[in-house]
Amino acid sequence: MEKYSLTMKDIKRHKIINSWLKREITGNQVSILLGISYRHALRLKRAFKEKGLEGIVSKKRGGRKGISNLLKERVSGLFKGKYDSRFNIAHFNEKLNNLENIHLSYSTVKNILIEKRLHKPRKRKGDSGYKRRKRMPREGMLIQMDSSLHQWLENIPEDWYLITMIDDATNELLFAKFFYKDTSFNNMEVIRKVVENKGIFMSLYVDKASHFKTTRYGGLHYNVSIEHEETHIEKLLKDIGITLIPANSPKAKGRIGRDFGTFQDRLINEMWLAKIKDYREANSFLREVFISYWNKRFKRRPRVEGSVYRSDRGINLDLVFTKRYVRNVSNDSTISFCKQEILLL
Repeated sequence: MEKYSLTMKDIKRHKIINSWLKREITGNQVSILLGISYRHALRLKRAFKEKGLEGIVSKKRGGRKGISNLLKERVSGLFKGKYDSRFNIAHFNEKLNNLENIHLSYSTVKNILIEKRLHKPRKRKGDSGYKRRKRMPREGMLIQMDSSLHQWLENIPEDWYLITMIDDATNELLFAKFFYKDTSFNNMEVIRKVVENKGIFMSLYVDKASHFKTTRYGGLHYNVSIEHEETHIEKLLKDIGITLIPANSPKAKGRIGRDFGTFQDRLINEMWLAKIKDYREANSFLREVFISYWNKRFKRRPRVEGSVYRSDRGINLDLVFTKRYVRNVSNDSTISFCKQEILLL
């Protein structure tokens, strides 16, 4: 008679399926008691009838070969040393695979770091109750744009702005650049780069910063905002047929907000690893390294193939991406601009 090394799980499974065969319980009750699907319960029942106890005994015995202490020490040594205990586990595991020729699963690396007391698992946050909006189906339908003020380089104490644009359908990072200030012209520069590189898109999703949308409030005791003159960015977007969509709350822009959380983690560490010293080098690193890295790692296929970006051919972008003001011409053929009188010839 063949002997089996049974676990408590095997014994429980045997008792429950035996009760099912005796018609003491139903198949639905079996799936609930074992925590498996009804279809899987049927497979176990069939295997028990054909092979007896062997058909339902768990096949996993001891799992994969254990990780050697030497490998554990190497992984933990790299995490503490070369990577300065600053990388998250997923990012660190990428470096192990791509740079260190150590190929382990995420869970294995995590367990090693927990064992060596180099990582403390976080408690999972509860559901916020906010239902995430579905991504747009095609590329170019909706572009999300945002800026984040942060100390991106540890050797430079001043916070700088990172302005980025991401395609909602694919999570493709279209363009990103560091700026000392978050101005209209700096945002225009980023929008123009995307138009030049990808084409004119359908709509732009932004926050209610003053360079995007101008809103005047009716006073302390009024809850209604009164829209007035269009901003320069609104005007240029209208000229080339792009719809501006201001987000009504921070949660509405949660997707690009989560991306900035990833930027503040991965981008900072990638620049630290590359020994970036100033923001000129940082912008070069963005263009030449990080944007392609991001898209290789995080870009996804759209639900519907085919792009809706359209060509900017025939449009003078130098005239579009600028600030334009209306001035009255005086009888002497002059206009007043920036406290100066300008003669029109």
